Amino acid sequence: MNAPADISAMRSLAAPEISAMAGRPFELVALVLPGFSHLALHAYLEPFRIANNVSRLPLFRWRIAALDAQPVAGANGLAIPVEVTVDELVSDPNDRKLSQLAVFAGEPVERQLTPQLNGFLRVIARRGIAISAVGTATWVLAQTGLLSGKRCTIHWSRLAAFSEVFNKPRISESLFVKDGQYSTCAGELAAFDLAVDLIGSHVGDYIAQEVCRHATVEGQRSGSNRQTGPSGLAFAGVSDKLLMAMRIMEENVETPLAMKKIAQRAGVSRRQLERLFALHVGQPPLRHYLRIRIDHAKRLIEGTRMPIIDIATACGFVSPSHFAKCFRTFNGFSPQQCRTMVPAWVGPGLGYPLPRPYVPVPVD
Repeated sequence: MNAPADISAMRSLAAPEISAMAGRPFELVALVLPGFSHLALHAYLEPFRIANNVSRLPLFRWRIAALDAQPVAGANGLAIPVEVTVDELVSDPNDRKLSQLAVFAGEPVERQLTPQLNGFLRVIARRGIAISAVGTATWVLAQTGLLSGKRCTIHWSRLAAFSEVFNKPRISESLFVKDGQYSTCAGELAAFDLAVDLIGSHVGDYIAQEVCRHATVEGQRSGSNRQTGPSGLAFAGVSDKLLMAMRIMEENVETPLAMKKIAQRAGVSRRQLERLFALHVGQPPLRHYLRIRIDHAKRLIEGTRMPIIDIATACGFVSPSHFAKCFRTFNGFSPQQCRTMVPAWVGPGLGYPLPRPYVPVPVD
């Protein structure tokens, strides 16, 4: 059982300001789309409940919204009731003075941006309300054009496809990114970090830290933290030089670097680099680099409709036949067979027209 929060200490630090905030709670709306992640939704909402509990003040209020009033089923099949529809939110600009909209999308995300949803998001944007896209919802927000020129992130499994389909947003592998009115998040447990950051910004670091302590989380993670460690690294305590070499490989997929160049950038000799890989990864650095490029190619095949020859080029392969051979070696099937497994709803890649029934217009 966690030790109770030191409420008297909390009130002595910021009593007047926090008590005043309780009179005008921060209003949140979580917009859920079919197939949303329950893990992401509750990881986002629970910190606000905990903040209210540890402060003993109604600092935050939240509601569940959807496109209509029917319960919405998540990815696990469980449906949740809806408290307000997007049309109701739009019809009353002063509806409880909405402060933040968080969007939770599901799959297939490419087919979730309807004209109704597009219009709603753009109205919310024009009203100056902050919008957070959690997980794959970054894709939906990018389709509206609202992320053009903005820094953003998305779940690591969608990074490769997102980078190819959308060339205007500036994508990163961070846990969450805030850029002006918009924030984007990797989803799942990173939604907790985004919520704690918002709590810290609104009511102070003390309550944010108390939320983490209550949730048995060891400290607040920065949004700039990477979503995942380097590929193939499933344990901690390894050489910083090895980590650096792996990240250099991951950042240079389209134009692969020579091992000598990677070793130089990592600050080791090529021989040292080979010993580090043998000790910690169990395979030569060259093969690990090839695995990274093939994994990137597989994500592009699964997440876009780019021609396979273009995917081979995007992953640093000059010869399509060599690409196909390497792909089969690692996956046990060909790139073409992988493409046949991709659902029909997956959209095209960069340079191939997106089939949309309408074209979003710039925000007024």
